[in-house]
Amino acid sequence: MMVRVRFAPSPTGHLHIGAARTALYNWLFARHHKGQFILRIEDTDVSRSSQKMTAGITKALQWLGLEWDEGPIYQSKRVPLYRQKAEQLVRQGHAYECYCSPDKKQTSKQWESRCQCFNLTQEEAKKYKDQGRSKAIRFKVPKGELCFQDIFHGEVTTKLDNIENFVLLRGDGLPTYHLSVVVDDIDQQITHVIRGDDHISNTPKQILVYKALEAPIPCFAHQSLILGKDKKKLSKRHGETSVLEFHDKGYLPLAVVNFLVQMSWSPGEERIYSLDELKDKFELDKRSSGHPVFDLDKLDWLNGQLISQMKAKELLPYVERELERADLWRDELAQEQKTWFLRVIDLLKPRNKRISDFTPRARPFLSSDYPIKREAADKYLNDERLPALLPKLARDFKQMDRFTEEQIEEVLRSRAEKEGVKAALFIHALRVIVLGMKVSPGIFEVLELMGKKRTLRRMEAYLTNRLAQKC
Repeated sequence: MMVRVRFAPSPTGHLHIGAARTALYNWLFARHHKGQFILRIEDTDVSRSSQKMTAGITKALQWLGLEWDEGPIYQSKRVPLYRQKAEQLVRQGHAYECYCSPDKKQTSKQWESRCQCFNLTQEEAKKYKDQGRSKAIRFKVPKGELCFQDIFHGEVTTKLDNIENFVLLRGDGLPTYHLSVVVDDIDQQITHVIRGDDHISNTPKQILVYKALEAPIPCFAHQSLILGKDKKKLSKRHGETSVLEFHDKGYLPLAVVNFLVQMSWSPGEERIYSLDELKDKFELDKRSSGHPVFDLDKLDWLNGQLISQMKAKELLPYVERELERADLWRDELAQEQKTWFLRVIDLLKPRNKRISDFTPRARPFLSSDYPIKREAADKYLNDERLPALLPKLARDFKQMDRFTEEQIEEVLRSRAEKEGVKAALFIHALRVIVLGMKVSPGIFEVLELMGKKRTLRRMEAYLTNRLAQKC
């Protein structure tokens, strides 16, 4: 039997991180077992669903690399089928027509008193129809207990006396979740339902519908929900929760995938795994049973690890997007200056946790308009020896035929030795003058990539400003 799983979001909001983890687990399970992953859009809530949200969901899934085999299948286009199945259940005696007024449904506290329509005579039903009352269809819940096996929770038992005769089809003719999800799972031959713990209470109702429709019952796996660091259910107050927000904040899709999958399941050592590695290793029974905690520091670490491992040419498209946002990108960086710029990316990437970190760190290489951090200037540019010593170092630089990392270091250290000062005096000052930063990659490679002309211009500008301040 081929494994067939589905991811079925409602397009009433953005794809959040919890739903993305559900999609990922379904996708990995299908790929591991050489099965199929179906995308279904549960959009029967017409007032809250939108095509814009649907587009955002599909974009987020594609960004994560979770391509689907079938779909998107829209429930809103399948309403006649749901009505047909609801009427079938009425004919078979598993459901009944309900004419209760909305007011009565809202004010009654016990479901037994809320709806007694299963005892209606044909004459009473006709009278309500003649009055123009809308008709819902309710499932007739039997007595006893219902047990099912959950891959994560083991045996789950529910007393059916605690379940009301739940609505399958509302008075407006639209299906409830309990009907549409079962009809679709049967029609699409879903073998495994992998979803969040918040759905486990719905499962007994759905199993009753499966049985009434005489359909095979899929395997269920309800995974624990993601919590914030405060151990409460993850929400907006914990920071970014939308997948596309992570995209916009400078995270790489593979880092987000690893972050999500390693929340509850360990593929082995803590590192970045490719999608191929993950789908080869993935097994549902290897997951941890506790609630995973949303830890943005862990995602930053994973993203930083991935950035440092990637080749500069692989990072280039991501960096280009970020620089375009800051109006720093120019086409030459991907053309005649590409070799140089790839070296800049390689130089900067070890210190970056997010792709967006490239923007402030690359700015001094791409523009003369870059900020000089006040604390850096106060610490390293106020030495009274610099106005006399830096012109000598600048003359040394001017005389260099090849402005390379090794030669820059040799010339700088030689000048420091001649002047009887530590090389660090020059190194820290140049870092602030050329980059505006207190901390940076190795200054000698920085200066080589900055180039002799630009380095000298910035040294001259500093000395001019220093002299002007004294005057």
